[in-house]
Amino acid sequence: MTWVLSIALIVVVLVAALWGMRHGWVGRARTSAASLPGLPPVPNDLGAPTTALMPGIYVSTVLADDVLERVVAHGLGVKSQAAVQVFDSGVRIARSGAGELYLPRDVLRAVTTSAGQAGKFMGGDGLTVLEWMPPAVEDGPPLEPLRTAVRLRHAADRERLLAAVGALLERDDKETA
Repeated sequence: MTWVLSIALIVVVLVAALWGMRHGWVGRARTSAASLPGLPPVPNDLGAPTTALMPGIYVSTVLADDVLERVVAHGLGVKSQAAVQVFDSGVRIARSGAGELYLPRDVLRAVTTSAGQAGKFMGGDGLTVLEWMPPAVEDGPPLEPLRTAVRLRHAADRERLLAAVGALLERDDKETA
């Protein structure tokens, strides 16, 4: 086999692999759109901030029951630099190169740490995970809870985020009781 034919064969295989990856990503986006028909809108007034901006990395959003099933609809499949901040009304994750993710207080269900989920696995509890329920859509399919993970740059920020979101959840429990 000549070197020209070898190079042509490698190029064809690479193009086929890239096409397959793109096709799989688009299919995953279509499938995950059923799990998340829309994101909660970011309000104009978020209320008073309860934390400073905490830099880190947005890792991924997954189905709560399957930490390997990444949700890619609405740009949530893109790992990116991020800054997390907690407000009276909820949690804002400002992502570079992707849209903001805002989780209002009423959709939050839990906050915890984890060793990993789709997009990042590590030893210990290096990820901070926000579990939330997407807002229901009229006449839409039943929705599943989701988990959004961030890896904060500073360990002290992880404790601040856990405490601030925990306080939001406690306040929400007291208001609904």
